[in-house]
Amino acid sequence: MTKTKVCIVGPSKKFLSGISYYTIRLANSLAEGYDVSVLCFRNLLLKFMFPGSKHVGKDLANLDYGENVKVFNGMDYNNPLTWYRAYRFLKRESPDVVILQWWTSSVAHMHLLISLINALSTKAKVIIEFHEVVDPLEESILPIRVYSRIMGRFLVKRASLYVTHSESDRRLVASKYRIPDERVHVIPHGLYDQYQKVSRQEAQHMLGLNGDYVVLSFGLVRPYKGIPNLIKAFGELPEGIAGRSRLLIAGEIWEDREAVTQAISGCKYKERITLVDDYIPDDSIPMYFNAADVVALPYLRASQSGVAHIAMAFGKPIVVSKVGGLEESMADYAGTYFVPPGDIQAIKDALLKLYGERPAGFEPPKRGWDVIKEKYDAVISALI
Repeated sequence: MTKTKVCIVGPSKKFLSGISYYTIRLANSLAEGYDVSVLCFRNLLLKFMFPGSKHVGKDLANLDYGENVKVFNGMDYNNPLTWYRAYRFLKRESPDVVILQWWTSSVAHMHLLISLINALSTKAKVIIEFHEVVDPLEESILPIRVYSRIMGRFLVKRASLYVTHSESDRRLVASKYRIPDERVHVIPHGLYDQYQKVSRQEAQHMLGLNGDYVVLSFGLVRPYKGIPNLIKAFGELPEGIAGRSRLLIAGEIWEDREAVTQAISGCKYKERITLVDDYIPDDSIPMYFNAADVVALPYLRASQSGVAHIAMAFGKPIVVSKVGGLEESMADYAGTYFVPPGDIQAIKDALLKLYGERPAGFEPPKRGWDVIKEKYDAVISALI
């Protein structure tokens, strides 16, 4: 029997992000039942405009596509020759379904080009998978906000079905783009369970933590992630507890550096705070999560969190704000400790509770990529 052909369109590993990892995991899982190809966006924008410009192009990810996934790497925002090559790739692969990964309007014109190429040649059914309904940085800049909305509407009109990772995002997408509810499907975010597990003692030794109780904040540092609130909450812990603890902030600062550094310098336990202002490569990620006693995600807003899906795979207790899609995606994980967004007292209370209880590891939710494939089977079947 001829397999259904699926082409996934997403970012390459050159401008590495959580969506790069997601695209790889989704492609490899769907390849178990479909003929899968991937069309990668390579150069996304001028390098100096990218907040994480110093790691662009570096080989930081161990994860890669399986041998049975055909990859075009890649299509550049400013090179029509690569657009033509993308056209040739799509025409040769002739997919039945194209899945567009939407995470930022900065590549909207590239998505639109793929959509137009598809309409003129392969005529595949198009699914748009929304990872972010509204990017907070783009929404704060008027020209980009207007551009995002205009291009988004053009693109959305060309799709047959839509995928979000939560019911709250499904409602947002349906409302924002005036899409009938039945055309927006919810598929949960898969766990990032590809990382090695080692003992807490070994991981802490590798990081030089010497038995501290470790509160881990991991991932790119951006204003909506509420890191200053976490620092303030840590500063309000009793001295006897803070003196035996370590707040470990591991991740490259993209925006609002001053707010983070000022919060640290103003904390009375600043000597108990370690800031690793760098992009953490794949081979170092297990050290941080294995060493952690609790992972803190004090977001002010969020659709999803790749960090949460790493932490759940490690079975760690997670202090997380009750916002957006996170409220839904983490509700079935026993290690979730919800706090109201921006509530410093609640963050402090949750940290104290976990310090006292020292819970053992939690069972990760049933959200492996085999489950994600089954959910996508239903969506693809609705089209083919």
